[in-house]
Amino acid sequence: MKFAGMIKQSLVDYPGKIAAVLFARGCNFCCPFCHNGHLLIKPGKAGAEYINMQEILDFLRERKGFLDAVVISGGEPCLNLELPEALSKIKDIGYLTKLDTNGSRTSMLSQLGESLLLDYVAMDIKGVLDYKRYLEACGGRLSTEDFFNVKGSINLLKNADMEVEFRTTVVPGLHKAEDIIEIARYIEGASKYSLQQFNPRDTINPDYYHIKPYAREELMAMAEGCRKYVKEVRLLNV
Repeated sequence: MKFAGMIKQSLVDYPGKIAAVLFARGCNFCCPFCHNGHLLIKPGKAGAEYINMQEILDFLRERKGFLDAVVISGGEPCLNLELPEALSKIKDIGYLTKLDTNGSRTSMLSQLGESLLLDYVAMDIKGVLDYKRYLEACGGRLSTEDFFNVKGSINLLKNADMEVEFRTTVVPGLHKAEDIIEIARYIEGASKYSLQQFNPRDTINPDYYHIKPYAREELMAMAEGCRKYVKEVRLLNV
């Protein structure tokens, strides 16, 4: 498996751990508020630069003892069929592993869980679990099969024997306070739900450059409403 980029040390991507972060290329969504648009270029397309797996493994071996974990983000990593092999090689070195995913590939998540290749999964929930609303949050790129899988992945992860975090980037115009609480109600019983502050910088859709993020106090009020359904609710990037 090849990756589009790497952060060699992060203190925020794996809670409580020092981690390297690898970015997979390609995504089946086109969320207008996403600021990783450069990762949408599919593998093999012109302009797609890579770091090869051997280079990454060499780095991870050198950093053993200084790093605790490896996070694979994207893009959508689960689109790559070589993901299990990559995770297996990382686990063999002795690292904890975390996956960031949009949940649209339930079968891959199930395979990774059954193979004990993951210690932590963070799944983005883009919006209220209504197809038309979710389609809007995904930038008009959402098949009915992918939407079905998103809901399936939520159910899978709620019962998974690993650390799981659901999270939503809260975007004015896409999400109201009642929408966020409705998502929390949908994932009721989950161990952790994170509300991530929207960042208008370098979004895929330039119309979002001018959207003013919610104030901290507004996000705190949303989080309080979510705590009726999810034990731990936290704010990110606020």
